[in-house]
Amino acid sequence: MPAVTVSDLTVLPRVAADPRAKVRRVKSVTTAPQGFEGEGFPVRRAFAGVDMADLDPFIHLDQMGEVEYAPGEPKGTPWHPHRGFETVTYIIDGIFDHKDNHGGGGTITNGDTQWMTAGAGLLHIETPPEHLVVSGGLFHGFQLWVNLPAAKKWSKPAYQDIRANDVSLLTTQDGGALLRVIAGDLGGYKGPGSTQTPITMVHATIAPGAELRLPWRSDYNALVYTLNGKGSVGDLAQPVKMGQLAVLVDGSTLVIKADQNQESRSPTMDVLILGGEPIREQVAWMGPFVMNTKAEVIQAFEDFQKGLLGTIPAEHIAPTKPQDLAGVHNTPKEVQEN
Repeated sequence: MPAVTVSDLTVLPRVAADPRAKVRRVKSVTTAPQGFEGEGFPVRRAFAGVDMADLDPFIHLDQMGEVEYAPGEPKGTPWHPHRGFETVTYIIDGIFDHKDNHGGGGTITNGDTQWMTAGAGLLHIETPPEHLVVSGGLFHGFQLWVNLPAAKKWSKPAYQDIRANDVSLLTTQDGGALLRVIAGDLGGYKGPGSTQTPITMVHATIAPGAELRLPWRSDYNALVYTLNGKGSVGDLAQPVKMGQLAVLVDGSTLVIKADQNQESRSPTMDVLILGGEPIREQVAWMGPFVMNTKAEVIQAFEDFQKGLLGTIPAEHIAPTKPQDLAGVHNTPKEVQEN
């Protein structure tokens, strides 16, 4: 798992939690079911089975891969629309191309992030580059959906390109973990991502037997997803392993510990740590649209069919029917509301 690494953690700034601060307790641990996305690449649905109130302001998280593609196998998604939220695509291993109809996009690889604000609506496509399709290779990453409050759902679409060498790199007091701060603030150190909704996003690599104690805003929610390896979360050492999501509540310190003994294929424990300020608004969600009401979701489908979300280049074919779009992200075919 390369992402971005450093040879000597001791040269990095160190972050530590206040030893007097209350440690967050584990509310739930869930295991992500596996499925397929777009044209058929494997994913784990990290948020499946979790109450949306515990996820707020996040909507959806897919761990893409880890998969070793044979030549001709790499797959992506067709052109499709989005409205009402932001997508964050982080590539740990492999290469991905992104393009949208507002001129955003580019190629991201190990440790890079693409941050797309769909806002009022756009069309985009995500695919492996042609040379990767020909050669095959390792692919691993994730895509996170961050909700927008009603006041920002109609904002102008925007795009951020965050390179691996732009992220803030930190370590712990004992140098037992590498922390990559992609967005938000962690112990006074800020990540490069500019967010419409206040959030913090960190990718941490924890050495076997090391314990991670992080300061965490008490007004943020806290989600810890294990990308690989095994360990525990909370002061009561609730076990977690690859593909599991822990929801942590009540407190201003996060505790994550890697088991001393790890599998040979995953010598360290890697976790994605997410937190954000809850929006606390009604959510209506179907396929690629995340709005506040069912009527707004229906309007989004109608606007897409009328071409109001933009034009796809003539050489591409896009889905044009609501029933086609409902499968783009394997979300329910009926509008999901909370």
